[in-house]
Amino acid sequence: MRPVSAFTAALLGAAFACGAASAQDYPTKPITLVVPFPAGGGNDALARIVAEKMSRTLGQQVVVENRGGAGGTIATRAVARATPDGYTILLSYTGTFAVNPSLYPNAGYDPRKDFAPIGQIASLPSVLVVNPLLPVRSTTELIAYAKANPGKINYAFVPSTIGHITTELFAQTAGIELTKIPYKGNGEALGNLIGNHVSMMFLSIVPIIGNVKAGTLRALAVTSAQSPALLPDVPPISKSGLPGFSAEINYGLAAPTGTLRPIVERLNKELRAALAAEDVRARLAGDGALPVPGTADEYATLIDADEKKWAPIVKGLNLKIE
Repeated sequence: MRPVSAFTAALLGAAFACGAASAQDYPTKPITLVVPFPAGGGNDALARIVAEKMSRTLGQQVVVENRGGAGGTIATRAVARATPDGYTILLSYTGTFAVNPSLYPNAGYDPRKDFAPIGQIASLPSVLVVNPLLPVRSTTELIAYAKANPGKINYAFVPSTIGHITTELFAQTAGIELTKIPYKGNGEALGNLIGNHVSMMFLSIVPIIGNVKAGTLRALAVTSAQSPALLPDVPPISKSGLPGFSAEINYGLAAPTGTLRPIVERLNKELRAALAAEDVRARLAGDGALPVPGTADEYATLIDADEKKWAPIVKGLNLKIE
């Protein structure tokens, strides 16, 4: 091995000292939190809730920047290639990290190699909702009805979304045959579900909560391990016909690989502090989300588990977006 010259050693020492100093002083300017979807949606709302609280404790503004396109892959790829200095971070979630790399042949990033996980924010369940005219009142009854009437139940979905993949996972796990009715957007699909043009759908809580309370939709179960605060009487699917079934959508923060560990730890600390605040927890609960504070390493483990769970399902369905 070639010996390191005194000059090279000095440069390495200076670089290390500079990195340590930058981590110690961090942050000295605003931080950009990239949300890989347009403004106004659930992803955007969740990001702004934590960004607002973290801005106060970090002493610098966490600015939310929306970059939509290609199911979130464009923004996610851009953050993966950003300078790893802690000033560009990503709102990551199950779709962009666990689904898209299998869904898009040229996603352009690897969630494990290209990102340094900061921490999980929350998990958000999907809700299995049916039109009230369908003669079922539980997941068990739905499965029994579907087995007695193969293909008679049709479900609404937007192709290649989490709702689509969750429905296919549900059908495979339950061993039932459902008829697929694709839509361009969830709004149109939800309208047709309420109008009884389709029988069932998996959706997040906020778009359906009003209809469930009004009785124009019936919520059979949620995909989380526990009933959410907004739907306390709606049981988990795992306790209502399909033991072990889980299909939560997990949200978190991630930075480009190479971001100094002290910076990641600082961001994790402030994220966890934000999630411990009662006002933040209340606002997240109002969107149907369950805060899940944890370490950066715990979020890395979750990212890995999510990918191992969802990637085979996407590949098994032969779903591809060019």
